[in-house]
Amino acid sequence: MTPPAMVWIGEGAHISDVHAGEGLMMQEYRTLRVTEVEGGVVSVVIDAPPMNLIGPELVRDLVTLFGELESAVDARVVVLESADPEYFVPHVDLTTVAEYTAEAAKAGGPDDASLGMLWHKLSELPVVTIAKLRGRARGAGSELALACDMRFAARENTVLGQPEVGFGVLPGAGGIQHLGRLLGRGRAMEAILGAADFDAEQAERYGWINRALPDTELDAFVARLARRIASFPADAVRSAKQVLNDLTLPAADAIRSDARLFQQLVRSETVQARIATLFAQGLQTRGPLELDLGNRIGSL
Repeated sequence: MTPPAMVWIGEGAHISDVHAGEGLMMQEYRTLRVTEVEGGVVSVVIDAPPMNLIGPELVRDLVTLFGELESAVDARVVVLESADPEYFVPHVDLTTVAEYTAEAAKAGGPDDASLGMLWHKLSELPVVTIAKLRGRARGAGSELALACDMRFAARENTVLGQPEVGFGVLPGAGGIQHLGRLLGRGRAMEAILGAADFDAEQAERYGWINRALPDTELDAFVARLARRIASFPADAVRSAKQVLNDLTLPAADAIRSDARLFQQLVRSETVQARIATLFAQGLQTRGPLELDLGNRIGSL
């Protein structure tokens, strides 16, 4: 198979060229690198410097990608990862909430204007989705991983967290719904109300991720699993995923309710004051606060 071509078209912008006639149309993305690896496996690398915050450009690209994957008959398995070894997706860009919410609405209309409903669309895609985690995945970044069908993480450097309660809000993009199902009531209470960071080994024990693997083994393990699933009859894989979704996915109305509560609380004076304090300490910049956000929130 001829390797896929990657054409750079300017600062921060990519065109990913999957093989003609083999599924995904050629699209322009500014924050994603999308290539077909082999046999129906698609690699999606988040590359949104300086640290993969969820803002309007990344959301716009994900809306486009999810739309393509809905009808890409030759795409069987999608592996989602980060180009930044320190940050998978740290959280939303708190300076662009209205803007990224408007972009998310383009996936489902004004009644579904939230990251939660966009991530819910990811869960319902006919392709199998695997999050390959390195670095920090907190808040809506953790919720993006939770919306994928499976999660595998590098043992040495993965950090997961739902810090929203420490800010004064609640996880609004599916985190409560997914963690309540995956972890059970008590552990979900600990993870969400405690708002602390979890390393990969602890996240594996609790059920937040499928497995924690040595960093040197992560890529090969995920590649083998993706190729294996992609090699099976597509109808069987998609049917099995649909049945499992019917059993385990939260209802759309539950996601919408969490999103409304998040959008209501995030505008409060209490939340804005706590956010301002964290910005003064280095929030949304590469530095000690973001690296250790779970502990720093606990000292506010």
